[in-house]
Amino acid sequence: QVVLVESGGGLGQTGGSLGLSCAASGRTFAMGWFRQAPGKEREFVAYITWTSGITLYAESVKGRFTISRDNAKKTAYLQMNALKPEDTAVYYCAAQQGPRGIATATRNYDYWGQGTQVTVSS
Repeated sequence: QVVLVESGGGLGQTGGSLGLSCAASGRTFAMGWFRQAPGKEREFVAYITWTSGITLYAESVKGRFTISRDNAKKTAYLQMNALKPEDTAVYYCAAQQGPRGIATATRNYDYWGQGTQVTVSS
């Protein structure tokens, strides 16, 4: 069992920046960030593998968000720049215990964080 603890988020302004962290209690294969806005399904945001650092981004955040990791700290980060009101959502980190297929699908993740609110004011 791996526990994921998120931190960061909060209130940001349009065009501003916020950062999220996700600390894992154990080693996993990859980490992902997802978000869920009120009344909408949870959607993929970004993904990174621990060993090789391969990354993947949703089109809606490409060029604005950056996912990174610190292997020694077993912590993944999501730096969010050029924020937009539509980025407002609860953000979740998730971990894959091993390679699990399509990184954008929630069903392919084994562990989830508790979620943290990100609100972007216009």
